[in-house]
Amino acid sequence: MTTVREWLLSSSLDSIDKSFILEHVCGMNKAAQLIHGDRVLSSDEANKLNDIAKKRSEGVPLPYLLGTQEFFGRPFLVNPSVLIPRPDTECLVEWLIEHLPKNGLVCDLGTGSGCIAATVALERPDLTVWASDLSGSALNVAKANCKALGAEVKLVQGPWLDPYPAELSFDAVISNPPYIEGDDKHLDALRFEPRSALTDESDGLIAYRSILPQIKRKAPEVQVIAFEHGWNQGEAVRGIFEENGFKGASTFRDYGNNPRFTELFYILLRISDENRNLMALTDLNFPVVKGFQKMYFKNVLSHVL
Repeated sequence: MTTVREWLLSSSLDSIDKSFILEHVCGMNKAAQLIHGDRVLSSDEANKLNDIAKKRSEGVPLPYLLGTQEFFGRPFLVNPSVLIPRPDTECLVEWLIEHLPKNGLVCDLGTGSGCIAATVALERPDLTVWASDLSGSALNVAKANCKALGAEVKLVQGPWLDPYPAELSFDAVISNPPYIEGDDKHLDALRFEPRSALTDESDGLIAYRSILPQIKRKAPEVQVIAFEHGWNQGEAVRGIFEENGFKGASTFRDYGNNPRFTELFYILLRISDENRNLMALTDLNFPVVKGFQKMYFKNVLSHVL
């Protein structure tokens, strides 16, 4: 018979991994593992521990083995149908919570596990949140997460903005699309995650070239556009914004100080003679939306490029 202490000592895994696996199988947190190290494992527990440890030693990500990953302080269900939520994406969510328009209509394109959409819905209950994904398996995970967390998110299946009802005109469009280049050497380390959610098998920019023209056609009243992308793609993504008539996009940094997110944030000024005069003086041609003048707003925080 094997005790908790003996199993911990015999496994070659990282100590943090071992602790999480033991807690998952036996319900013992770190303190309990130390205090009750002489507890004898049942044969079922030992088999489960060894099976998970073997898969982990083969490179399977721990969140897939445990079935959950924390994001913004909440547990999200994950499986190989969806990407594992990363802490750096929380930077994007923090920005969204602060900048999404009050009572706005928001969509998250390529939602995966639903971590962005569900978190935004929970942190900003004034918003109406929709989310979409091409993968039905991914949508099942997102649906399960929204239900478990009590997040009100309307889910639809299809590419980018295509599956949404035509009558919807979103105030904000969010996406963390596949942006890794097809020949990137780091893809091998991510081999257990869904490849189609990681790369477009090209230059990593196809999603942005697809989404922005759709926004122009289908969401003419948009006030916020926010994308995650690779650390070296900020300039290229801003260029795609410009090519599609969206001027003034800014790129900001993640927790590792890498330029990973590009956003466009509008403020709306009700049209008046005074505002018209202001527009004339600045020699800028801003679009008009339902009696409002759209103005591009540059975030001036220190982390913006």
